[in-house]
Amino acid sequence: MDQNTDLTNKLLTVSPSPHIHRHGLSTASVMKDVFVALLPAAIWGCYVFGWRAAVVLLLSVVSSVAFEALTEILLRRTVTISDCSAAVTGLLLGMNLPSSVPFYIPVLGSAFAIIVVKQLFGGIGKNVMNPALAARVFLMLSFTEKMTNYYAPFDAVASATPLASLKTGALPEGTTLWNLFFGQIGGCVGEVSALLLIVGGAYLLFRRVIRWQIPVAFLGTVALLTFLFPRGDMGRLDFMLASLLSGGLLLGAIFMATDYVTSPVTPWGRVIFGVGCGALVVFLRYFSGMNEGVSFAILIMNALVWYLDQATMPRVYGKARHEKKQKS
Repeated sequence: MDQNTDLTNKLLTVSPSPHIHRHGLSTASVMKDVFVALLPAAIWGCYVFGWRAAVVLLLSVVSSVAFEALTEILLRRTVTISDCSAAVTGLLLGMNLPSSVPFYIPVLGSAFAIIVVKQLFGGIGKNVMNPALAARVFLMLSFTEKMTNYYAPFDAVASATPLASLKTGALPEGTTLWNLFFGQIGGCVGEVSALLLIVGGAYLLFRRVIRWQIPVAFLGTVALLTFLFPRGDMGRLDFMLASLLSGGLLLGAIFMATDYVTSPVTPWGRVIFGVGCGALVVFLRYFSGMNEGVSFAILIMNALVWYLDQATMPRVYGKARHEKKQKS
């Protein structure tokens, strides 16, 4: 009897996200897959923006891992840097930064992401928002000018991003949809190549690391709204494609909105989450003073995840009937 009770207690123990969905899957294996999926776009960013981009990424990854280990030692917790979650956070943060930022920016951002957003809430699985996104917003609000100074590809000269021009319904002179697709534009280190971000997303879907609902609902909502309500004289289709391929939309929809810890666990919850993110992105791009709204949109929807899960949780078989009998 005692043995059965002990076994039942073990089987019913539920740990924080990310949860394991199939045999052989672990937090470390998931994070390694995400890291590998991000590498093509990160390497391309280093190629088009030069050595500064590589240094920004390296500083962001190394400082994230260091802050994770240091914080866990000080808090007398098990050091978990081997699960690669801190490395993924650092890489995502670095890919969301312009290559022109001073080198203390990725270090400061990593400290905020790991210490404030992740570890002070209890570590992996207990943070209420995506650490890399929260750090990017913190840096945007604190160092707006430095965070919006973008270099042109293959040149250390400041340039306008396509999103800045799309605000008026046009692309920068000389920029085409092919430039946006292949990544020959100004922007943050890891967001410019739509092709390589899509390749990374396909890899994660193939490995079953992410589910399709959030990226499809997210990007589909942006596509629908920008097609129905275009700006300027670009034409509906061109404006829609430019909106999808510009800024951090693909990076956010594929790699950050799908974060296990801060996204819904139910299929319909994920769909609603993606639709909400997409609608907020379009609203912020159209009506706010910001050119980009991806980070803010995902963080806002992160705050609603608990409610989405509660609203879309499948009913336990027989529960409603049993409750009705009790009331009668």
